[in-house]
Amino acid sequence: MMIIYFLLILGVTIFVHELGHFIFAKKVGIHVYEFALGMGPRLFSFRRSNDETIYAIRLIPLGGFVQLAGEEVKDDERIPANKKLQNKTIGQRFITMASGVLFNFLLAIVLLFAIGLIYGAPETRPIVGEVPENFPTYDAGLKEGDMIIRLDGKRVYTWDDVLLYIELLEPGSPLKFEIKKESGAIDQFTITPILVDEDGESSYKYGISLTNTKNYGFVAAIKFTAIKFITVINSMVQVLFNLFTGNLGFNNLAGPIGIYSIVNQEVSNGLMNVLYLISFLSINVGFINLLPIPAFDGGRLLFLLIEKIKGSPINPKTENIIHSIGFALLLILMLFITIQDIRKLFF
Repeated sequence: MMIIYFLLILGVTIFVHELGHFIFAKKVGIHVYEFALGMGPRLFSFRRSNDETIYAIRLIPLGGFVQLAGEEVKDDERIPANKKLQNKTIGQRFITMASGVLFNFLLAIVLLFAIGLIYGAPETRPIVGEVPENFPTYDAGLKEGDMIIRLDGKRVYTWDDVLLYIELLEPGSPLKFEIKKESGAIDQFTITPILVDEDGESSYKYGISLTNTKNYGFVAAIKFTAIKFITVINSMVQVLFNLFTGNLGFNNLAGPIGIYSIVNQEVSNGLMNVLYLISFLSINVGFINLLPIPAFDGGRLLFLLIEKIKGSPINPKTENIIHSIGFALLLILMLFITIQDIRKLFF
């Protein structure tokens, strides 16, 4: 069942992304060879009457694609010129390439709003919940209801900001807290975390937890959706920046096996956690695809921008070769991340 949950959660995220490309490609008149979920050999496929597109499920249940005329390196002379991607206007190509990201973001927004409306909108501000005894924060006088406003002098606005900042610290590093008390008074103290053993694993803990307060109603759900969406995007920007600066190693990234482990945890915590996981993955897929890297949607959008500035189209064969090389490098990166996931899981 856990494998089925994993495939459904990952499949929904990928399906929505590819559906965006598919719908707008059809709308602007681009020939679509195939709409596929999964990679590798076809397990199942069909074609509807009066429709050129093959709809397929493929063997490896990771990824998916919409194959458009004009994307291949070798030109297909069977397809009319006006139905090829490269012969459409810049605007038509832009919306076709960007629509996958747009659909991912829309899915995340809908799910976050549903969570806030049905289950209540969790408090996003860094208000402290339970402060366990025998921890440095308890000894320093941190109380339930206090709000963290700065860490090491850096302003934090949400719990995600707090957790990301702590995650990026060197383990065991002292941390300067600036706290706003419920009375409005400001307090400051520096905490050195203690080493805690949990389930056979040791990690440094400061001794803080988030509040479980929830707000209810339509307005609260909208506010939660907007803040959470922006916060996740901001977190991804920070992670990307720290990957490039070397503050964060690539071993912190997760591939399909890592995602499976997360699904295994979240499914047992109920439907709300599953919905949040899908929204989080959907934002991740959308954000990553926006990066201006060959083979990603962002890479194709970058070529459109270059074409607009240049005033003339880039040779389609040259562009397609660049994207093919980018795709090969992406597969190598995925292989590396998968190996890291296996090592974490079994060693």
